[in-house]
Amino acid sequence: MAAGYAELLRTRHAARLLVGTLIGRLPNATAPIAIVLFTRAEGGSYSLAGALAAAYGVANAVGQPLLGRAVDLFGQPRVQLPAALVSALGVVWLALAGTGSAVAAYGAVVVAGLFTPPLEGGLRALWPGVLGGREEKVHAAYAMDAVAQEVMFTVGPLLVTLFVALWSPAGALLALNAIGVLGALSVVVSEPSRRWRSAPREAHWLGALRSRGLLALLGAFFFVGMALGSITVAGVAYADDHGNQAVYGWLMAALGLGALIGGVTYGARQWAGAPERRLRMLVALLALGYLPLMLTPGPVAMTALAALSGVFLAPALACAFIVVDRHAPAGTVTEAFSWLVTFFGVGAAIGTAVAGPAVELGGTAASFGVASVAGAAALLVLMVTQRVMATAGPSRAVAGSSDGVSDGVREVASEASSAG
Repeated sequence: MAAGYAELLRTRHAARLLVGTLIGRLPNATAPIAIVLFTRAEGGSYSLAGALAAAYGVANAVGQPLLGRAVDLFGQPRVQLPAALVSALGVVWLALAGTGSAVAAYGAVVVAGLFTPPLEGGLRALWPGVLGGREEKVHAAYAMDAVAQEVMFTVGPLLVTLFVALWSPAGALLALNAIGVLGALSVVVSEPSRRWRSAPREAHWLGALRSRGLLALLGAFFFVGMALGSITVAGVAYADDHGNQAVYGWLMAALGLGALIGGVTYGARQWAGAPERRLRMLVALLALGYLPLMLTPGPVAMTALAALSGVFLAPALACAFIVVDRHAPAGTVTEAFSWLVTFFGVGAAIGTAVAGPAVELGGTAASFGVASVAGAAALLVLMVTQRVMATAGPSRAVAGSSDGVSDGVREVASEASSAG
C-alpha cells in the first residue's frame, strides 16, 4: 500500500494539499492537550482544564459547519485564511491573558475554536478533482488521509511536550498556531483550492443535515469523539499518578501510532460490500479496544494498551469518509465533512468535560471508563440505524468532474426519502 500512496502523492498538487492541510490543522489537533497543560501550568484544576478544552471543542463544533457552508458558497480562499488568522489571534489572547480571569480565558478559547478553518472538509472536497474523479483513487486518498492524520496525532503530542520543554506551555500554544497559519496559507494559494467550486445545491435550510443516513453516522461519531476526548484528560491524570508528565506524551503518541498501523493495514486491500456494514464492525472493534485501558497498569504496559486502543480508529475514520460521501446531498460536500468534524468535536468536548470530574470522583480508572461507555454507545447508534443507513446515493467520486472545479452533481432523487 505504501507504493499506492506514493503514486497518489506523485499526482500534481496532492502532496502539497495533504501536507499543507495537516500542518494547518496542527493547532486544532493539539489544542485539547495544549490547553490542558497550559491550564495546569497556570495553577488551574483538572475541572477547569477540562472545561476550557470543552469550550474550545464546542466552539469549534459550532464553527466548522458554518464555515464549511461558507466555503461551499464562496470558495476556499475567501474563508479558510481569514478564519485561520482570527483563530490564531484567539490563542494569542489566551497565552497573554492566562487563566486568572475565567471570562478572558473562556473568551479566548471560544474565539480560537469558533474560527478554526474547515481544512479537513476542504481537502476531501478537493480530492475528486485532483485525482480525476476516479472512485478507487479517491477512496484510497481517504485512507491515506486517515493515515496521515494519525501521523499528525502521533507527532502532535510529542511536539507539544517538546515545545513545553523548550519554552513553556504558552510558548507551545503560540508556536503551534503560527505553524498552523502557514499551513492554511499553503493550501489556499494552491491552484486546486483557488479553482474549486461546489456543485449546484438544492436550497434547504438544513443543508447537509437533511440526509438521515448522514445524521445516523454523525450520532455514532459523536460518541467516538467522546471516547477520545475523555482519554485526553485521563492520560494527564495517569501521568500525574506516575509522577512523570512525559508519560502523557507517550500515551497520546502510542494511541496515534496504533491508529497509524491500523490505517496502513486497512488501506492495504480493496474492500468489497457496503461500507456501512464494514463501519459497524470497525466501530465494534474500536469499542473493545478501550476496555483494557481501565486496568491502568504500569507505564510500559499502559503505552502498549494505548497503541492497541487506537488500531481501529483510522480504519473507522477512512470508512466513515466514504459513508459521508455516499450520504451527503449534492452541493454540501464541505459542509457534510465539516459536520463530521463538528459532531466528533462536540463529543470530544463532552468527553473532556466528563473525564475531569470522573478523575476527581472515581480516580484514573473511572476516567478511562468514560471511553469504554462512549465506544459502546457509538456501536449502539450504528446498530439501531442500520435500515436508515442502508439507503445511500452514488459516490461523489463517480460523479465528480476531473478539473477540480466542481465536486460533481448527483441525483437529488436518491436523497428524496431522507430529505427533511
